[in-house]
Amino acid sequence: MSLHFSVLASGSTGNAVYVETEDHSFLVDAGLSGKQMEALFQQIGRDMKDLSGVLVTHEHSDHIKGIGVVARKYKLPIYANEKTWRAMDGLIGEIATEQKFSFDMETVKSFGSLDIESFGVSHDAAEPMFYAFHHAGRKLVLITDTGYVSDRMKGIISNAETYVFESNHDVQMLRMGRYPWNVKRRILSDVGHVSNEDAAIAMSEVAGDRTKQIYLAHLSLDNNMKDLARMSVAQTLESRGLIVGEQFSLYDTDPKTPTALTAV
Repeated sequence: MSLHFSVLASGSTGNAVYVETEDHSFLVDAGLSGKQMEALFQQIGRDMKDLSGVLVTHEHSDHIKGIGVVARKYKLPIYANEKTWRAMDGLIGEIATEQKFSFDMETVKSFGSLDIESFGVSHDAAEPMFYAFHHAGRKLVLITDTGYVSDRMKGIISNAETYVFESNHDVQMLRMGRYPWNVKRRILSDVGHVSNEDAAIAMSEVAGDRTKQIYLAHLSLDNNMKDLARMSVAQTLESRGLIVGEQFSLYDTDPKTPTALTAV
């Protein structure tokens, strides 16, 4: 009995996460082309035709770019909430009615021994939501694309074994960078993306005795670096009494290279 995952791709150029148990497997988002998605699956030794379905978080292109192609080629069920379905209309092409499924926010769907819990985040999309996977007493949480982590979110995601957690930007790099001010303001807002420091503060408040691994995700190519994110997160956690390497480990994700298929 095991729950495994791979962060296939993470960043503004495209996002996708693979999650499997012994009897079901899901793709969360498909923000790259169909060919890129197939290549990523080959790298982890899996085939998209074996998927049980695709879970959509929100309608931004870096999360849905390949969903239409993947759905049509492999005849996969696609799960999203109603507002996200409406927002995707015209963006992903035609999806057969029998492949379209509703997954409401703040609900749980069960697939055999796997329970998938949806929860809302704060992002400038129609009704953005992410997922916690529960299997055999273990919990995997995916949370990116949120401007802040509310107490409600913290209650849902607390004390997971594994987190894939947004650590989008370094505030100083963003403020000093080339983006126009309206884009900077959007990223820094409550419906944008969390910074390294804010992510670490939230991590310190949700990590528990069970937490063993945190993957830093959705890093900005322009306003962050892997080493900087890890250092900033580790320093902030240490200032709050949590020592990386003792209670849990930090791992990188990448826009093009999947993480190893790992047990939760």
